[in-house]
Amino acid sequence: MPSKPRYHPQRFAFTPAEEAQLLQLITAVAAAPGLLPADFTRLLRRYPRAAGQFAKDQLVAAYRQFCADGRLTFDRAVLRRLQMKPVRTQSGVATVTVLTKPFPCPGECIFCPTDARMPKSYLHDEPGAARAEAHQFDPYATTLGRLRALENIGHPTDKVELLILGGTWSYYPADYQEWFIKRCFDALNGAEAASLAEAQRLNEAAARRNVGLVIETRPDYVDAEEVRRLRAYGVTKVQLGAQSLDDRILELNRRGHSVAQTRQAVRLLRAAGFKLHLHWMPNLLGATPAGDRADYARLWSDPGLRPDELKIYPCALVREAELVQWWERGEYRPYTDEELIDLLADCMTATPRYVRLSRVIRDIPAGHVVAGSTLSNLREVVEKQLAAEGRRCECIRCREVRGQPLTDELRLADEAYDTSAGREHFLSGVTAEDRLAGFLRLALPTPEAAALTGLAELQDAAVIREVHVYGPVVRLGEAAQGEAQHLGLGTRLIAEAERRARAAGYARLAVIAAVGTRGYYRRHGFELGELYMSKAL
Repeated sequence: MPSKPRYHPQRFAFTPAEEAQLLQLITAVAAAPGLLPADFTRLLRRYPRAAGQFAKDQLVAAYRQFCADGRLTFDRAVLRRLQMKPVRTQSGVATVTVLTKPFPCPGECIFCPTDARMPKSYLHDEPGAARAEAHQFDPYATTLGRLRALENIGHPTDKVELLILGGTWSYYPADYQEWFIKRCFDALNGAEAASLAEAQRLNEAAARRNVGLVIETRPDYVDAEEVRRLRAYGVTKVQLGAQSLDDRILELNRRGHSVAQTRQAVRLLRAAGFKLHLHWMPNLLGATPAGDRADYARLWSDPGLRPDELKIYPCALVREAELVQWWERGEYRPYTDEELIDLLADCMTATPRYVRLSRVIRDIPAGHVVAGSTLSNLREVVEKQLAAEGRRCECIRCREVRGQPLTDELRLADEAYDTSAGREHFLSGVTAEDRLAGFLRLALPTPEAAALTGLAELQDAAVIREVHVYGPVVRLGEAAQGEAQHLGLGTRLIAEAERRARAAGYARLAVIAAVGTRGYYRRHGFELGELYMSKAL
């Protein structure tokens, strides 16, 4: 089995003069632990190359070369300061996004852009879409290219979440789905497998392990058969396009499914252990700011919903969407920046602590927007307004410790809530300042909800739906420096989940393990079944 990636980080041929400049520049960065972006920019100008400033991938490559030949001593904190967008791996996982090929969509949503070069709802000049098109939508090439790009700018790729986007996943042919995922695993493994099952086995011991696999689909395409197929693929999280919780709004926008179908899909996916990531869209045709506030509240007051993660995608009036016709007739009005900021501020403060609010805007290139907001830093603007008003968002994303070293003892907290599938416990490790170091989602499903899945492995079993411990991605075997990932928090959370499941009367504890985490759960006494790992209580 492969133990090391075949790809080695990019190397550059620097002249002696460039090496001298780079060594001074990196030494200056190493001597400034509190370096701000403006300070970094000034250093780049102070130590230029003949052709201009050094690029960050060149800085990272030079730092590695200097450490390898003994001119510098490796310090992970210095590497973080040299990295391009270090936040990408501060949550503990490197995310790799792969787009499926252009393919028809069963929906007729009037707000959805149509670009013949792209899967439905995507535009060719969105960053992820452009990368996919450059690789001709080949999953192997796209995955490998993204891994190389992350490595070149200093991000370890030992723990990878695969995010498969594009159209409605469940509408693609089954043989294409299986082939697509296998090729993503082949890229992670650095070896070509004969089948998806073999690729999954290889990944258990690969240097780049898949610790999460995400697809996106529609509520009306989720049934028990689809749930079983997704688990066979290794999927652990499902992004579900709910868009609105008002049937009138859904019908006006020709969404093609009902709120009842969203509830049913959520119940089935939750009972099967999947992480639930809903999409919600304010400012649809027929919506008002007041109506959107009420709609957002339903996400959390309705036990049939209550997702784990949420993307807020304010409806953008793009020229490629049919909704433009309603706007031209005066029948649709995009919210002003002020209306949108006020709405999102209220939504963010109303988000429960067990939820990760991953986005509050979709990154649509401004040139496509016919009317309405084009603020690309909308979340930052909203957060500044909240701070000025003395309010704050307490979602998971806003409370993560990220790269902060931990020195104080973590306490275990529990936030319990009811759902249509049973009782949920959000078990977390928090600091004295209420910063989130990690969490575990434990589901205690009702027998009726478990029976919905038709999966024998989940009968009479409590289910661990997610374990996530924060901190920058640390290479396998690399020494820790106070990161939450290496303080035994995961072990404490699993032990607490076992205790609660046993006390609730369940015979077994199951976990929806990603392929690359199977070894971790084996060390905690779990055994691999057909689709899940479990242990007797």
